[in-house]
Amino acid sequence: MLAKQIRLGRKQRRWTEHELAERAGISRATLQKIEKGDLSVAIGIVLEVAVLVGVPLFVQEPDSLTAHISRMNDKLALLPSAVRKPEKSVDDDF
Repeated sequence: MLAKQIRLGRKQRRWTEHELAERAGISRATLQKIEKGDLSVAIGIVLEVAVLVGVPLFVQEPDSLTAHISRMNDKLALLPSAVRKPEKSVDDDF
């Protein structure tokens, strides 16, 4: 969810990946890993990028997490297809 919030925050500010990476002092590749939710990126870097794009890090109501994730997905779905890549479908049918 944090990765999606960071991506949405960047897009709402109309920053390119390059612009945000430059502001954060990281490479564009690292930013792409952050926006994909890659766990290999240091948490301090992820939190710094989150603050840069205005993501609230501590929420008062943890029960609203599911609804918040759903709203993030809805907002990202509204973006033009040119700015978002289709998510890969996971075949978890055993």
